[in-house]
Amino acid sequence: MEALALDLRSRLAGRAITRVDLAAFSALKTFDPPLHALHGTLVDDVTRHGKFLDIDASGVHLVLHLALMGWVRWRDEVPELPARPSSKSPLAARIVIDDESALDVTEFGTRKGLAMYVVRDPMQVEGIARLGPDPISDDFTLEVLAGILEAEGRKQLKGVLRHQGTIAGIGNAYSDEILHAARMSPYKPANGLDDEELQTLFAAIKDTIGDAVRRSQGLAASELKGEKKSNLAVHGRAGEPCPVCGDTVREVSFADSSLQYCATCQTGGKPLADRRMSKLLK
Repeated sequence: MEALALDLRSRLAGRAITRVDLAAFSALKTFDPPLHALHGTLVDDVTRHGKFLDIDASGVHLVLHLALMGWVRWRDEVPELPARPSSKSPLAARIVIDDESALDVTEFGTRKGLAMYVVRDPMQVEGIARLGPDPISDDFTLEVLAGILEAEGRKQLKGVLRHQGTIAGIGNAYSDEILHAARMSPYKPANGLDDEELQTLFAAIKDTIGDAVRRSQGLAASELKGEKKSNLAVHGRAGEPCPVCGDTVREVSFADSSLQYCATCQTGGKPLADRRMSKLLK
């Protein structure tokens, strides 16, 4: 998301939003200011708050949360036909820029989680207001991480790392990657780390997220998802060999997500219990 914000900033800063066409009415979560308050504004900046994108246009903020299946597509030309509601199209909204180009906000799949907010202050978006510290910020220190883990008690590390109200912006994929880099079980209790393990986890967070941001800097939005996927060690790679030890990457499935890990690297060779699969096999 950091790289996406940088790419959009380079494309949008200083340009005018001609109009915003809404194709998926359920995606817009606010009504005041109205969507047309963005029409005729100049884009001052594009930033990120955790997993939220923030397009600041003359003091009006268009905040986007792309959820699991949402993304943006840049168009060098504005399509002749305006965006219209359609159950067959992934288009949620089209932001027309200077009557010359456009940014399509899209979401595939049947589970619709993409959200748009038009606000005067991004802190008016509840999800942003309750975000935890950002791991790429200088304010995210070893002491801050230690305080978070102690406060979370015996909650599992995987859940603590991906919870946006605890630490902003890591999510499901990079929590798997961080724990693999740290050689720690996703089920390890948050307050169960000794001083050496705490330093190892802190370094894994900073290095994993920092490397991902550096790799993706300068890439266009259309290239970012491919870059991310090609550099993941375990997430989304169940059944493939671990790039560190060669063991098979394993998976634990939940109702609405899954995690991937290497038993040799992270759990002393012991597979983690997968309750969902156990029920299916009974």
